[in-house]
Amino acid sequence: MKLHRSLCLVALMFLVIITSSITSVEARKHHHHKHKENKKKNNSDNKNNGDNCTVPGSSPAPPPTIPGNASYPTGSNTFDVLSFGAKDNNLQYCCNSTKQAFLTAWKAACKISGATVEIPSGFKFLIKPITLQGPCMPNLVLQINGALLAPPKVGSWPKSSLFQWINFKWIHNFTIQGSGVVDGQGSQWWTPSNQIYLIQKYLKHVPNWKPTALRFYSSFNVIVRDIKIINSPQCHLKFDSSGGIQVDNITISSPETSPNTDGIHLQNTRDVEIQHSNIGCGDDCVSIQTGCSNVHIHHINCGPGHGISLGGLGKDKSVACVSNIVVEKVSLFNTLAGVRIKTWQGGMGSVKNVSFSNIQVSDVKVPIIIDQYYCDKDICKNQTMAVALSGVKYDQIVGTYTSRPVHLACSNGIPCTDVDLTDIQLKPSFNRGLDEALCWNSYGKSQGPLYPSSIDSCVRRDGGSVKRIARSREHVCF
Repeated sequence: MKLHRSLCLVALMFLVIITSSITSVEARKHHHHKHKENKKKNNSDNKNNGDNCTVPGSSPAPPPTIPGNASYPTGSNTFDVLSFGAKDNNLQYCCNSTKQAFLTAWKAACKISGATVEIPSGFKFLIKPITLQGPCMPNLVLQINGALLAPPKVGSWPKSSLFQWINFKWIHNFTIQGSGVVDGQGSQWWTPSNQIYLIQKYLKHVPNWKPTALRFYSSFNVIVRDIKIINSPQCHLKFDSSGGIQVDNITISSPETSPNTDGIHLQNTRDVEIQHSNIGCGDDCVSIQTGCSNVHIHHINCGPGHGISLGGLGKDKSVACVSNIVVEKVSLFNTLAGVRIKTWQGGMGSVKNVSFSNIQVSDVKVPIIIDQYYCDKDICKNQTMAVALSGVKYDQIVGTYTSRPVHLACSNGIPCTDVDLTDIQLKPSFNRGLDEALCWNSYGKSQGPLYPSSIDSCVRRDGGSVKRIARSREHVCF
């Protein structure tokens, strides 16, 4: 009996040893076969879409997981675009896959409250025109710590994507922030007109319009802070049909000679605060267009550029409505204008309740401007209709100018009313410029100190008849 048990035990041990050996051999064979398959797959992936842009010496990024897949291993609410196949552009211009990686990361983050799409520092990503849209879960963040680059060649832009580069649509409770750079690489778009003609002739792909770098459409409760936006083909940051906007501590920069490169452009947008930012560009540092109200701009450094502007409003006999604008504690240097309102002849509507206060100017061509004869051509047709201007306050405008201190040119048919000038002290830079203010059909009051003295007679008293004319034009805005 004992002998039988011993024989059974020996047989069992022998069987275990044989099974283990077979399993080990099969595992090695399986591992070797899988390694060869993965190697073939990686080589194939590197050839897809002309996308040969893996950084030498680095391993390829893992393939993205389709949003909605329950097995997606997030680990946190942060979605790094590298993990979705975005390719670093430090060594060469590429890639076709990067746009898709951004879209996939965005869609995945969009489904989770409080998620972050991360552009990591130390990387550059060339990205083609893209629309990132909602609706998304609240408190979504785009963390830009690296660099985003637009296609540098005009001819490489799809004809269907020339209005904006990165377009945000239908986004609520959203933040863009970070220490990174958004680079529009717009130099080819600024080519002088004779060179543009040659490019059009030979390349046949230079359009009359140019893309905005970052554009928000129909988006609400949006914060843009800390980032840097440079060299946009046209406007750098645009908000259209949006509301509840906060812009804080951003830097916008493009050459003084870059045409139509507005810093921040507002249109049909309400409840806006722009603060603590530095803007230098080839057009208006901040441009406020029709449909805007409750806008507060403060602690801004502007220059070079065309200053802070309302308009041009009322082009092609259109209706323009702007109200409740406050611009204060702003410094402007080496700009074409300081704070200005410009409207086209023939327009309709109203601009009312606008305050410019505590404005410091340095070598500004004309610090204070109201121009109801705005024209971007050599000659424009005279028209009697105009956008009515009322309740415009200028207080504590101090510094130096290079051409003229004040330019108030109001409509013959609908003069400007309730224009107040208080504590205006402007001196010519290095004894250059005219001391005389240019004033026409502006009504309101002035209060010292005023320098030069010609400002004192710039506005006239109104017995009430002129104000009634202006008010009769405001009804179209209600």
